[in-house]
Amino acid sequence: MMSEEQQEQLMRKRKGDGKRFEEEEERLDIVDLSGMSMDSLPRPCLNLTSICKLNLSNNNLQSIPESLTARLLNVVVLDVHSNQLKRLPNSIGCLSKLKTLNVSGNLLQSLPKTIENCRSLEELNANFNILTNLPESIGFDLIHMKKLSVNSNKLVFLPRSITHLTYLRVLDARLNCLRALPEDLENLINLQVLNVSQNFQYLESLPYSIGLLVSLVELDVSYNKIATLPDSIGCMKRLQKLSVEGNPLVSPPAEVFEQGLHAVKEYLGEKMNAGHRSPPKKKSWVGKLVKYGTFNAGHVMRGGSEHGEREGFIISEFRSIEGLASPRYTGMFSARRLFSPSR
Repeated sequence: MMSEEQQEQLMRKRKGDGKRFEEEEERLDIVDLSGMSMDSLPRPCLNLTSICKLNLSNNNLQSIPESLTARLLNVVVLDVHSNQLKRLPNSIGCLSKLKTLNVSGNLLQSLPKTIENCRSLEELNANFNILTNLPESIGFDLIHMKKLSVNSNKLVFLPRSITHLTYLRVLDARLNCLRALPEDLENLINLQVLNVSQNFQYLESLPYSIGLLVSLVELDVSYNKIATLPDSIGCMKRLQKLSVEGNPLVSPPAEVFEQGLHAVKEYLGEKMNAGHRSPPKKKSWVGKLVKYGTFNAGHVMRGGSEHGEREGFIISEFRSIEGLASPRYTGMFSARRLFSPSR
């Protein structure tokens, strides 16, 4: 419960005097209850549907009532960072206009699946929690997301659906337990900053698709267990910053990194091109048949040899398939003739 002093602070924050307090509440759009050491929320005495921004950060809140969240129908910004929250209310899915959600610095182990209904969400900050996973289909519904920050958690994998966040510009997943990144990262066509550093002994490789992030400017993969960078990074024309320290890198070698980012991209580009060179043409199966004397109907003289050794089958001029199928040539391709031993 709130003390009398906290009640007075609340009154001042709402910028009302004793006589006009209720009138002020009716047209209130922004409510700031941050830093008031609240253990629980006061009983709302204002029209919750009029709030567009609610700040409950830096308190001691352990829960948010379902009934309160369900009535914040017009809230655009909700900030509850630095509390003691162990869960978010399922009714958060009612916030269809919510664009910014800050739940960092709490004790959240998961996010409610209903968060997928916040289809206007553009920025989600869930840093410094104990998240072990994200909703599996989060990327299918939150299609307007521009910034996703989930650093300093216990995430093992990122859901594959995040590759559908085509408006995403910043993805911060450092300081987790990531063992791999999703494939198909090339779908994140607007991603500019990707930070998956400090997953330490867990992250050992990067997907090839990471080099196909056409808008990426900054890539931080430092302090992982990566030995080889994908050759596709050589294609990243807009990349300006690459951080790889703290990895047991073998390719590219250290002397290449000492020459700067341009040298790294050039090295990887040349390596990729070398790997995509056309393989040598396979010898024709006809040649094998000739070698083993399967085609033995014709004779060619070697350098005017008197012995007339057989080298291969020859048709001196072009003939249509109809012509070759005539009685004159049918016997030439019979199974008995083709596979009979050489005489």
